[in-house]
Amino acid sequence: MATRSRCPRPLSLPCCCLLLLALGSPGFFQSHAVEVDVKDLSNNTCIYAKWMMSFLIKYETNSSEFKNATLKPSTNVTHDGSTCGNNTHAPLLAIQFGAGHSWSINFTKTNETYQGNIISFTYNTNDAAFKDAKTKGPITIVVNDTMHPVQLNTVYKCHHLDSIEVANVSLFFWNVILQAFVQNGTVSKHDSTCEADKSTVAPTTIANLTTTVANLTTTVANLTTAPITTASSPLPTTTSKPVEKPLIGNYSLKDGDKTCLLATMGLQLNVSQEPVLININPKTTNVTGSCGNTSAILRLSDSNRTFIDFTFAVKNTSANTQRFYLKEVNITLIRSINGSEPFNAGNNNLSIWDTFLGSSYMCQKEQTVLVTEDLQIHTFDLRIQPFKVQDNKYAKAEECFADSDLNFLIPIAVGVALGFLIILVFISYVIGRRKSRTGYQSV
Repeated sequence: MATRSRCPRPLSLPCCCLLLLALGSPGFFQSHAVEVDVKDLSNNTCIYAKWMMSFLIKYETNSSEFKNATLKPSTNVTHDGSTCGNNTHAPLLAIQFGAGHSWSINFTKTNETYQGNIISFTYNTNDAAFKDAKTKGPITIVVNDTMHPVQLNTVYKCHHLDSIEVANVSLFFWNVILQAFVQNGTVSKHDSTCEADKSTVAPTTIANLTTTVANLTTTVANLTTAPITTASSPLPTTTSKPVEKPLIGNYSLKDGDKTCLLATMGLQLNVSQEPVLININPKTTNVTGSCGNTSAILRLSDSNRTFIDFTFAVKNTSANTQRFYLKEVNITLIRSINGSEPFNAGNNNLSIWDTFLGSSYMCQKEQTVLVTEDLQIHTFDLRIQPFKVQDNKYAKAEECFADSDLNFLIPIAVGVALGFLIILVFISYVIGRRKSRTGYQSV
């Protein structure tokens, strides 16, 4: 279904816009594709675009906690402000959706190429998606993120899912079809494919997606046994783990010039929907987050477009005793299935990695954190201190049960071995004495 309307005329920028909303594939991948046809006064197309997009926004609540909100353009999209441009104003593609949200991108060109230039995104925390948001009202971010130049009179196509991250906002785009500076009002029949699509298989079809959805909804019957499970629910069976463990990364956050959070760990994601195991590479991982007196967030974002948010909190166990623990984990994967939406998963009801405030928590053994039934985190050689870091160093560590149990068993094993050795020596001595006596009696 299409709607046609006349764009307002700011200054001397007349245009007419056609915007269509097409329903994407069903089930897990259901989303609305936004299709915009910007026309001039002569009813000639100057910008044509069709794409899918979503936004992941981290915001602070009135209780000083941090939560994630996901926004997607739906059927109530408008297009006010989209223009063909003139000698003084660049062409602009703009949409508005939901409760006061908007997104836009302008375009520039040379004699041979065109490209997107400045992206602007405004989200309104008065929307119900931002439950208990501390800050109310519209918030705007502007990104100078120049896309790769595209040859004039060609259509840019990219089915691969891409992202832009700025501050507390992640923007996701996929299934993009775009041409700016359309010549003679006719969209070109010549394509310019993005590099990501060139290195992958052919674009995913609706039939492929439907098959994938069916596979994803199949109940996983088998269960797997993990070395240490930090949630009570059974874990689904996945592919066998790679031989190599993930690299151990050292991460830190600063408040001014002082370190306020320290973390050391190897991370491996277990995505049972595909299934796949993903080792997080600390060498390509960016660290952001925030520190506070009772809440702290560690966000890890690697170059393979995987986002992991760890939220820590402080609790009072008695009048004079405080402990910290891992309260929430949120994960976004945008590389899992070509052409699909970002995969988001979270668990805000955790109570693990618990130890005294002012101490650090350590667990050298592998642990498994259950985020959802479809996604788990395996940690290796973990040590964490999200509060009260002094002199950029870890405080005394409280070890996890598995490490404590191992440390308890080692001296027992050594003692048993020594005892067995003493018994062998004693038996050898007795046998030797008896042989000696027998020899004396013969003489």
